[in-house]
Amino acid sequence: MPEELLTRARDALDDAYVPYSEYSVGAALRTADGEVYVGCNIENANYSNSLHAEEVAVAEAVKNGHTAFERIAVTSGAKDGVTPCGMCRQTLAEFADESLVVVCDEGGEETTEYTLGELLPDTISLDTLNAAAESREDV
Repeated sequence: MPEELLTRARDALDDAYVPYSEYSVGAALRTADGEVYVGCNIENANYSNSLHAEEVAVAEAVKNGHTAFERIAVTSGAKDGVTPCGMCRQTLAEFADESLVVVCDEGGEETTEYTLGELLPDTISLDTLNAAAESREDV
């Protein structure tokens, strides 16, 4: 099962638009009901407007009515074990709990698996924001 996701993530590398960094990233996201959505990074000259592969996959899934995810595979053209950045981890946490499996491509047949909780402990969530608001009201 992770192999299918990894293959889809690797295929997405071909669609990456990376004229500045030349560092392509592909992602394949499996929803809780088994649908798979892919994404690739799309750069912009100012970098801050660039889209990350994981975000593109999440956006495509959400656009199609899916908001529960169980696994994501991430790869780069360098096959260097790339993991989602902090921004992408927080985006994933909006729709998945800490048990989301993140498969990272080490190249060849090698992968490393993490849970989202390992990559993003103490995530910001609606509960976190509500608790912070309540503590401000108590002051």
